[in-house]
Amino acid sequence: MNEEIQFVLDATKEGMEAAIAHLEREFLKIRAGKASPTMLSSVLVDYYGSQTPLAQVANINTPDGRTISVQPWEKGMLQEIEKAIMNANLGFNPMNNGDMIIINVPPLTEERRIQLTKQAKAEAEHAKVGVRSARQDANKEIKDLDISEDLQKNATADVQDLTDAFTKKIDDFLSKKEAEIMKV
Repeated sequence: MNEEIQFVLDATKEGMEAAIAHLEREFLKIRAGKASPTMLSSVLVDYYGSQTPLAQVANINTPDGRTISVQPWEKGMLQEIEKAIMNANLGFNPMNNGDMIIINVPPLTEERRIQLTKQAKAEAEHAKVGVRSARQDANKEIKDLDISEDLQKNATADVQDLTDAFTKKIDDFLSKKEAEIMKV
């Protein structure tokens, strides 16, 4: 196979893998029934005048499927962390026991599960758009290469095979995430 074509295919595959990696990160943010430290990943705490991610000022654990515990490294940070969790508007009600903050994660309602499923579908669609965009760029680059029509057709078919494989991967991730969200 032509070196230029291989370069285009490799770059396309990288672009498609980036779309899947982004999808995986977004799916981590979507709550699926049980408590997870990633639920607090967006919380920023005022740490001596600068906004700092919660994970950098406290230890975050999930002792069970319905509880998140936040143990600050400095006791004086308890109120700040509690305030930051409330201000993050995640729907949690943190309880401060003097040593740590305990968050009880309420079970999801059916309505909320449906909303989260829609959110997951939207994220999957964004990933598919990224994959199709990478395909479009690759096909444009292949057309601009100084190669025979047969090689162009073969390269375009290879790009389409990559696109189909990554689209299937996205669909598989989505169905797994939907099952996780809808599981009571």
